Parts: sequence; structure tokens; C-alpha cells
Amino acid sequence: VLFLVIYILTLVGNLLIIMLVAKSQSLQSPMYFFLSQLSVCDLLLTSNISPNMLHVIINGGSTISVTGCIIQLSFYGFSIAAECLLLTVMSYDRYLAICKPLHYISIMDLKLQIHLSVGSWLLALLDLLITMIFVGKLQFCGPLVVDHYFCDLAPLLSLSCSDNTILEILELAVPFLYAVLPFVFIISTYISIFTTIFGIPSSSDRFKAFSTCSSHLVVVSIYYGTIIAVYMAPSQGQSLNVKKFISLLNTTGAPFLNPVIYSLRNRDIKKALRKFLLCFKEN
Repeated sequence: VLFLVIYILTLVGNLLIIMLVAKSQSLQSPMYFFLSQLSVCDLLLTSNISPNMLHVIINGGSTISVTGCIIQLSFYGFSIAAECLLLTVMSYDRYLAICKPLHYISIMDLKLQIHLSVGSWLLALLDLLITMIFVGKLQFCGPLVVDHYFCDLAPLLSLSCSDNTILEILELAVPFLYAVLPFVFIISTYISIFTTIFGIPSSSDRFKAFSTCSSHLVVVSIYYGTIIAVYMAPSQGQSLNVKKFISLLNTTGAPFLNPVIYSLRNRDIKKALRKFLLCFKEN
């Protein structure tokens, strides 16, 4: 029941963000455009994982075809890659807004917004294609039991009797390209952002500047914290159940928390939400 409620609230929260950004004139800015793209990504991620996870919980296990398992894994990788890239784009947007405010509007125009958004989705699609091509070639000849609540790469590789050398290399290379490099870029942008903020003489202006990127910083911390714990931290000393729990935070917790964090910490979204509820009540 708990996971069902979280899934429903995740759908409602992210759909609400998308609708508010599309309908509200006060949210027609690059930051909210990228936020709506992040909500689309969260919807894809949670809808790919949560329904099957609920089925597993209710029945104490579940069956899935090899093709279905590969498709779930591929779309999971696609969603994770897209989220990492979109968070990177959002950090660049915040960097321009705070560090180059006079040139922000001219640089971050609609054309660049679309290019950055489409580029993020296309690069994530490349990850999906690579996963489907190489995982689709695996042969499974042992006990066909995935010890997880969804089809992740490591549990699948443990069941394969094929030569997994290429996939093991990809297992290291893909997170580096889609997670480590974007994370390094995000850190570098925030170093510049904090340097600029600390150089502002007025404390009220410093607080105002920091408040525009605080929600994004919290989301990045939660998202990358779980990814590092699951895929980049040493496996020694971590039980499989611990990794499952951390994966749960990544696949279920983050998509649920993202719209909550942005809604609670953003006055423009709260104002647009109140206006929408008022119009809905009047109609």
C-alpha cells in the first residue's frame, strides 16, 4: 500500500509540474522548461519500475520474459542517463543565470533550450540502443532467477553463461560517460556559482541568488548520492539487500521527492499552483 501510494503521488506530482509549466505564464523561463523535462524523465523511470515492483511485492515474486527484462533494463538505463544529463543542463542554466546575468537571456534563448533538451534525450537514447544490442546477445543457461525487484544489469550478468567482457567494460564506461563526467561538470558550475554568490555584498541578494539554485542542489545531492552508492561505491561490505534498498531510493524515492522539493522551495510554483487550484475550484 505504501509503495502504491508513493507511485500515485509521484505520477500526480510530476504531471502537475508539467501542466503548471505548460499553462502558467509566470513559469515560462528556461529553468522551468528544464524542470518539466526532468518531470517527464521521472515519469518514465517510475512507470518502468514501480508497476512491476508492486506485482512482485503482491505475489512474492513474478515472471518476466527475457525480452521484457531487456526492455525494462534498457529503458531504466535510458531514464537514468537522461536524468543525469538534464540535471547537468539545469546546472549550466543556473550558472548562466547567476554568473552571467547580463548575458543570460541572449545565451539561453529558446533555440539553445531546445538543443540542450533534445541533445540530452538523444544521448540517453544512445545508451538505450547500446544496452539492447549487447544485452540482447547474452545467453542464459543457468537458474533464471533475477535476485532483484527489477532487471538491473549486474543481476542479469550473473545469470549469463556468455562471454561478458564487453558488457563488463560497458558497465564501467557508460556510468563514467553519463554520470561521472556530468557530475564533474555540475561540481565545477557550482564552484563558480558559490564563488559569485559569496562575492555579492548584500546578504539579501546572496540569499536570493542561492535560493534560485538550492532546489536543484538538493535534487542533485539525492540523485547522485544514490547512484554513487549503488553503482560506483565498492561492493565489499555491502549486502545485496542494502543495494536493493539504495536502488529503491533511486528508482522510487527520487522521482517522488523531486516535485515535492521544487514545489516546497519555489515561490513561483507555489503561486502558480494556488492560482490553478483557485481556478479549478471556481469552475
